[in-house]
Amino acid sequence: MEKSRLIEMAWQDRTPFEAIEKEFLLSENQLKNMMRSLMSLKAYKRWRKRVQGRKTKHILQCDHKPIRFMGPW
Repeated sequence: MEKSRLIEMAWQDRTPFEAIEKEFLLSENQLKNMMRSLMSLKAYKRWRKRVQGRKTKHILQCDHKPIRFMGPW
């Protein structure tokens, strides 16, 4: 598993948890645990504060329906 790619996808606003699950086979809770182990406590808390309640991180709540990860390039 590419840890840097996982972290990048998790930090991006427009990449939903479902796309991460499809690519890495990690549920939302597994992703949270993985992020906790990969980052410092301060960075993890900052990430959780950022993604918590964000509509774009869940396909069902999102206005547009992303079907795959689209990087910034």
